[in-house]
Amino acid sequence: MNDNRYRYILYTIVLVIIATIGIQIYWNYKNYLTNKQQLVNDVQVSLDKAVDDYYADLAQKTTLGFSFNGKGKKGLFDEGSSFTKILKGIDDKKGTFKNLDSIDVHTLKGVKVFRGFKADSMMQAHRREKKPISVDSLKSKLKSIKKDNDSLNLSKIELLTSKVIVSINNDSLDLKKVDSILKIELSRKNILVDYNLKYRENTHIYVFPTDDLDHHNDSIKLPDNKSLYAHSKSTFLPSNSELNISFTNETKIVLKRILGGIAISTLLVLAVISSLFYLLNIIKQQKQLAEVKNDLISNITHEFKTPIATISVALESITNFNSIEDKEKTKKYIDISSHHLSKLNVMVEKLLETATLDSDSLELNKEKIELVNLLTTLGNRYQIQHPEKTIQTSFKIEQLHTHVDIFHFENALNNILDNAIKYGGDLITIDLIPHNKNFEIVISDNGQGISTMHKERIFEKFYRIPKGNRHDVKGFGIGLYYTKTIIDKHLGTINLVMNNSLTSFKITMPNG
Repeated sequence: MNDNRYRYILYTIVLVIIATIGIQIYWNYKNYLTNKQQLVNDVQVSLDKAVDDYYADLAQKTTLGFSFNGKGKKGLFDEGSSFTKILKGIDDKKGTFKNLDSIDVHTLKGVKVFRGFKADSMMQAHRREKKPISVDSLKSKLKSIKKDNDSLNLSKIELLTSKVIVSINNDSLDLKKVDSILKIELSRKNILVDYNLKYRENTHIYVFPTDDLDHHNDSIKLPDNKSLYAHSKSTFLPSNSELNISFTNETKIVLKRILGGIAISTLLVLAVISSLFYLLNIIKQQKQLAEVKNDLISNITHEFKTPIATISVALESITNFNSIEDKEKTKKYIDISSHHLSKLNVMVEKLLETATLDSDSLELNKEKIELVNLLTTLGNRYQIQHPEKTIQTSFKIEQLHTHVDIFHFENALNNILDNAIKYGGDLITIDLIPHNKNFEIVISDNGQGISTMHKERIFEKFYRIPKGNRHDVKGFGIGLYYTKTIIDKHLGTINLVMNNSLTSFKITMPNG
């Protein structure tokens, strides 16, 4: 995969992520607005119910209906009768009946008593047939009759109607009582808003709980212009009046309502983003794998071609230039061929070792070894092979025994030392640091170091630090991969540590 194609895929994934986030934000915003309007509707319904309940309770106290049959009409206007007691029990200041609950309706034989909206319903049905008379008119007529004829016995008057409605004209709205009913209703619906009630009656305006005063101008505004408003649509409100509610902390309530939707939306967005980045990571790994594969093929081609070409030239020289008669020259060509054949054999073995590491069939044959002696031997060997380098050893203990697979463990250490020789500086140090539960082997060099970009990948299979098309350092990029795999199988760890001018490979192994 070329860089341009990978870049286009990256741009596409970024655009998909931005579009997904944008759609989810828009969807949540629309959901927020919908729930905000629903909250306004719920508050309005609660307000309407509070007004209806208020007037229903008021009707219970201000409206009485009497339905007579037969003997129920007799004695209705007698002094001390229940009907006359009710008329005398009207509180003109409060606009209600006094001691209404103390009246025993069972003593009124042939009379049915209705209160509240039931009486109103009876009155509405009666109005369709006959024109009603108000309680004030009834009182006036009774006083007039008594005044004209003091000796008139009202008990002898025959009641010409079968229904009497006593309704006290009381259309006032007590905001405090409406507020108490509204609080109960909002609490029942779990709507916890801060609100104000504004009641307009003709030119008078009342605001609660800001104040309970009577205002005579239209300039009054509720505290917060950003508040939400709802208007009561109750049919029981008096004509030329209006009741509004304003509330402010709607955002918290709406967000609480749509919290589940926001959580699901967020999870979906995170799932989409995670999936896209996972896909991008796989594409990136495939791209890197393709680069490593091409680099490996190039390295193998170069590494194999050189010894094969050298062997071919040596054999051709022996065959075509009578070198066989010159024993010394023939031996030289055979030695060259043997040397390069050995190199070919080593490279093939390394490739086969790598294939073996990838399978689960690799088993370690651990045995007890003395580690100080092993590290000393390795240091001396590399010093003899590379006299131009300075190899120093520093051990904090005279002897340290441990159980390892000597063959694989020594090869792992050889790979680190080989890298130090190839890529490091002139000074190489081998340190052994013992601890209570483990020990550390630190192999350092004063070379140019490794950049952070390559530091995380040097233990990957076939990975080599790119140097363009140069092949001045031999290898396939499997040495450190092999080393890490062997150390891991020994339950140890290996890390690359960059410290000032030193590049160090730190191996941590358990004791025993």
